[in-house]
Formats: sequence, C-alpha cells, structure tokens
Amino acid sequence: MQSRLDRNPLADWWWTVDRLMFVLIILLMVTGIVLGLAGSPPVAERLGLPTFHFVIRQAINLAPAFVVMMIASFMTPRLVRRTALALYLVGMALVIATLLFGTEVKGAKRWINLMGIALQPSEFVKPAFIILVAWAFSEGGRRKDVPGNILGVLLLVGTIGPLVLQPDIGQTMLIAMAWAGIVFLSGLHLFWVFGIGGIGAAGLAAAYKFLPHVRDRIDRFRNPEAGDTFQVDNAMQSFIEGGWFGKGPGEGTVKRILPDSHTDFVFAVTAEEFGIIACLALLAVFAIVVLRGLYLARQNEEPFCRLAASGLVILFGIQASINMAVNVHLIPAKGMTLPFISYGGSSLISLGLAMGFLLAVTRRRPRADYVDRFRAEQDE
Repeated sequence: MQSRLDRNPLADWWWTVDRLMFVLIILLMVTGIVLGLAGSPPVAERLGLPTFHFVIRQAINLAPAFVVMMIASFMTPRLVRRTALALYLVGMALVIATLLFGTEVKGAKRWINLMGIALQPSEFVKPAFIILVAWAFSEGGRRKDVPGNILGVLLLVGTIGPLVLQPDIGQTMLIAMAWAGIVFLSGLHLFWVFGIGGIGAAGLAAAYKFLPHVRDRIDRFRNPEAGDTFQVDNAMQSFIEGGWFGKGPGEGTVKRILPDSHTDFVFAVTAEEFGIIACLALLAVFAIVVLRGLYLARQNEEPFCRLAASGLVILFGIQASINMAVNVHLIPAKGMTLPFISYGGSSLISLGLAMGFLLAVTRRRPRADYVDRFRAEQDE
C-alpha cells in the first residue's frame, strides 16, 4: 500500500484515481474469463479447436488490455487529448483501408489483417472519437474564437460516413448516441437536441429502406415468422432453463447449439448456468460503473474532463445495454459485444483504452486557484 506522503508516480496515481471504478473494471475483466469458461468450449469444439481455445485467447488479450488501461490512466488530460487525436487519425485511416482491402464477412468489411493480426479499426476509433468530441464542445463553450460546435458535428459526419459504407450500423448508432449524450450535456439549446434526434430517426428510416440486412433484422424482430430467429429463440430458452439460480457451472445445454455463445450471447449462457440472479448482479456492476462515472463527471469542474467522462461511460453503458437487450429480445439482433465479458481481441483492448481514459480524466487533481495560491505562498 502506498503512503499519502510518497511522491512517486505510482503513489500519486493510487491516491488520485477512483479506486471503486478501478476495482469494478478489474471485476468485469475477471468475470469475463469465468463466463468464457462457460460459453466458449462448445463453440471451440464445433470448430475443431482445443476446448479452451477462446478462453486462453481471451486471457492473452486481457494482458495488453490491462497494460493499455494502466498506461492511459496515468495520462494528464492534455496527453489524453493528444493520444486520442493520433489514435483517431490512424484508426480512421485503417477504417478507410478496410473498405478497400478488408476481409468481407457476411456482406460487410469491418476487419483488416495487419502482419497476421486481425483488427477491427472502428473499435479503436470509438474512445478517441469521444475524447475529441468532448474536447471540441468544451473548447467551443470556453472560447468564442473556436467553432467547437461545428467541429463536433464534422467529427460525427466524418466518423460515421465510412462506418455506414462498411456497413456497420450497430457501431454507427452507438457512436451517434454517445455523441448525442455529449451534445445534451454540453448545454446546447433544445432546438439542436431535438433536431439531432430527428436526423437520427431519419437515418434509421433510411437504413431500413436501403440496407437489406437492417430491414431483415427489424422485420424478424417485429414478426418472428418473417425469418430465422434461431439464436434469439435459444437465448430466451436459456433464461427459461436457468431460472433464478441456474443449472450450475458446465451444466448448460442450450449453449451447445448457440453459434455465438462466446460473444453476442454470453449473457444468455450466464442465465442458463448461473441463473437470473447472476445476470442481475452483472447488470448491477455495469450500472454502478455508469452511475459512478456520471457522478465523477458531475463533480469535475473542468469542462473537458466532465464531458469526456460522461461520453465514455455513456458509450460503455449503451454498448452493454444493447447486448443484454438483444439477449432478452427487447431490440432487434445486433452483433454487439458485452464489455469485458464477450470474447474479442480488438474489443477488449479498445475497452481497456476507454476505461484508461476514463480513469485518467476522473482522477482528483488540485484546482488551479489552489495551486497558484500555494505557489505564491511558497515564493513569499
């Protein structure tokens, strides 16, 4: 344990970082490994891979995710902004490269192979995008000579344009909703808030009309007889089979026929083996992370840190909500991972970066006026 009197970087970090948030993130990381042991072996066996292939890969991916989170959490707000800018430029370049050279899977180009490593660039764009948008709106509110609102809108258009072309409507909606949350919290007039909502609704209607796979998913949700609902039906069956307390670790049967039991539907596997009580506990952890993040954002007097923290936890919370809502058939099916729980390399490292940024911008720092007063006293 570090003493408050120690002045080394680790001690400064320990006494300024929000330790509750840090512990909750670690808890989610560990829970992801445990639930991976439940959901991934049947998928590995169907693919002819070793039983614990995905669990081992998840643990391997968790190491760089944790390292990235720790490094990012030591950053100052200024360094967070600079890192986000560099990451955004590189990420968007890779998103565009994916459109040209990426691997097409189920009619979409979202992955690119770099030196034998498959990456989903849009995952790394998300946290960088949130930081830059928070920066734009905070600077726009602080300085009249900075067109922050215009920059914020251009960032949204420039980001979702290539994602729609992939097409990746899920990530597009996720980014747009997090952006709208930052806009609302930045204090823009309600005229703009409702106008943005109208544009979003029009975009969703256009996606339904012009993108067949979006239309098919919405039609299947509205009318299950209109198409294949195999995964969603079996996910719901998992909740029925598991009941309140579950069948027990390794005793689930529905997971053996769920193709995405280690990714999109790991929440359903949790319900079958550990019960609805465990699902509610997991839901509570996600809710506490979001509420804690919003509380810390509200307490922060620096506009950029306040908007950045809010945007990051909104992004985190919406992604978790979409995944869990799909599992209980509240919204149309969408390939969205459950943060830190679902299997995935790009997703896991991106989440580690996002949570590192969150820990960095919510660290307790002395107010500037107190620092100036202290320095003046020292000079006397």
